[in-house]
Amino acid sequence: MAQTGWEWPITDSQKSHNERAALLRPILYEMTTSVEAQSTSTHSGKALSLNISSGGMLVLMEQVPDVNQVLKVYVPTPLIVIETPTLAEVRWARRVPFCQGINTGPYLVGLKFMF
Repeated sequence: MAQTGWEWPITDSQKSHNERAALLRPILYEMTTSVEAQSTSTHSGKALSLNISSGGMLVLMEQVPDVNQVLKVYVPTPLIVIETPTLAEVRWARRVPFCQGINTGPYLVGLKFMF
């Protein structure tokens, strides 16, 4: 049977996710190439945050980052004009299921804040 992209594993992980809060805001991010790469260029972009917790956040991105990639994300604060830069590690990334026929995103990306 062909996969439709909707067959994501369901786990009983609600214990660690009960503190999540919806946060629908555009956020800025910077993605730096790895230390092993020849150049150290930085890619900047915008993502859409979907939810946030003290441990991480879920974002929607146009491009897929590598798992374990470190991003500097500018997390919105209650004051609209202030954004706090935070380092976050990409834990997983999946293409949005109903966009499987196209060659690019959007991608759901799970980030874990680095403390």
